[in-house]
Amino acid sequence: MSAITLRFLAEPHTINFGGKVHGGTVMKWIDEAGYACATRWSKSYCVTVYVGGIRFHRPIRIGELVEVEARLAYTGNTSMNITVEVRSGDMKGGEMEMTTECLIVFVAVDSDGRPLPVESWTPETPGEMALAQHAKAVLDASRAATAPRG
Repeated sequence: MSAITLRFLAEPHTINFGGKVHGGTVMKWIDEAGYACATRWSKSYCVTVYVGGIRFHRPIRIGELVEVEARLAYTGNTSMNITVEVRSGDMKGGEMEMTTECLIVFVAVDSDGRPLPVESWTPETPGEMALAQHAKAVLDASRAATAPRG
């Protein structure tokens, strides 16, 4: 399976002093959904090696229905590049709005923490191809920003 969606209600214990869900809580949900997607794909324990391009579009309010969708964007030899979108909204209205998005890279590892090969995934639809290009662009930008200057 190349995608997974977690759904739940935003609860009062997740709020910050402004009355909205903590950004750190949203980041935890993102990591959990990404981990579930990566583990399901690789059938192995996985570790997070990169989180980037995180963008908070709007806050999540208490009582809203939250969806955290993790989708495989592309694979390397041992890595899985996963895009995660968080949406939320009033359950009665049914309309969900994007709240947060980012890219996470996971690596499958063995019991000693050594990388394991993962099955290759090939995007097939135009949407999947665009997602793969976006993920690559985020990683390329990150690499360029951290490259040694000389």
